[in-house]
Amino acid sequence: MISIKSAGSRMLASLAAGATLLVPSLLVPTAAHAAPAAASTASAASGATAVSDMLLPGQYLKPGQYRRSKNNLYTLVMQTDGNAVLIKGRTAIWASMTNRKASTLIMQPDGNLVIISGRTPVWATGTNGSTGAHLEVQNDSNLVIYNVRHKAAWNRYMVMVTLGSGRNLTWPSALYSHNRSYRLQMQSDGNLVIVKNATTPIWSTKTTSKGGYATMQTDGNFVVYSAAKKPLWSTKTVRHGAVLQMQDDGNLVVVYGRTPIWSSNTSGR
Repeated sequence: MISIKSAGSRMLASLAAGATLLVPSLLVPTAAHAAPAAASTASAASGATAVSDMLLPGQYLKPGQYRRSKNNLYTLVMQTDGNAVLIKGRTAIWASMTNRKASTLIMQPDGNLVIISGRTPVWATGTNGSTGAHLEVQNDSNLVIYNVRHKAAWNRYMVMVTLGSGRNLTWPSALYSHNRSYRLQMQSDGNLVIVKNATTPIWSTKTTSKGGYATMQTDGNFVVYSAAKKPLWSTKTVRHGAVLQMQDDGNLVVVYGRTPIWSSNTSGR
């Protein structure tokens, strides 16, 4: 039987104490950035002096600008190196892992949170369709996109549809299909599991008590590693630039361009 130890609401809980997040670099915002952050767009409320905890539809963060939780413990900053980072004090606890200088973080009116370098999107939450949604930096350390009914459309533990080349999947994060019916869950016990409708496991790598994290390598191989960085399971695919996708039919695939080169064969389960 496949364990789903981390399934359900526990996946959405705050990151476990002691967990670490490796980011390319961390640039802590200074007081000098507070003024532009409070007026990061023309649509920001006039006369605002405090740093907001929200990024509203149409608003954006340019390099050096940020949003901060109401309790002042957590700051989401758009760094000058192109990485959007959530920090507590001087500790990074989440990052977009995008290193494109002069990038901008945009809360689009269609509900999609996007990082754009020039005119090229380099990262997105995949929440387009939630028109009028906004982003909140919460007091509990979570980043959440809420739709107009104040229902959560995304949080920082969710990766939507595609795990890009060079990206990791660590507990309690999960890769979701666009219809939210399926998720690929990296569990705290090291097992990588496809879960249907939040409760039913349909596939796993069988790396329970062994694995530490999964990564979509730049060489096109999707691999589960132990905490000691020993490879335990892989798709055995070699196509530089391939990505991993969780499809709406329940099939997990490695895709090169538009061509599937590996599949979990779980379509329709």
